[in-house]
Amino acid sequence: MTEIKHHNDEKKGLFEIYFENKKAGEMTYTWAGEDKFIIDHTQVDEAFSGKGLAKKLVIAGVEYARKNGKKIIPLCPYAKATIDRNTDLQDVLS
Repeated sequence: MTEIKHHNDEKKGLFEIYFENKKAGEMTYTWAGEDKFIIDHTQVDEAFSGKGLAKKLVIAGVEYARKNGKKIIPLCPYAKATIDRNTDLQDVLS
């Protein structure tokens, strides 16, 4: 069971992922104006690797952007690679 929590203070934001009620990782972003944000870091603890949790974080960011009419600049190498590999996520690229 996974749960993702989102925190946004209008300057920076954070998606945290929990696996079996334990924090497993996070993805951070910084706002670049009112209509786009920069994903700058994605990290999952080694104890939770191989479960697809980092990809779930990227997808959560994409879904948030879609729902709110925002665009994403993926500076984080993992987020960029994930979006590049999945054409269904590319509609939110800035």
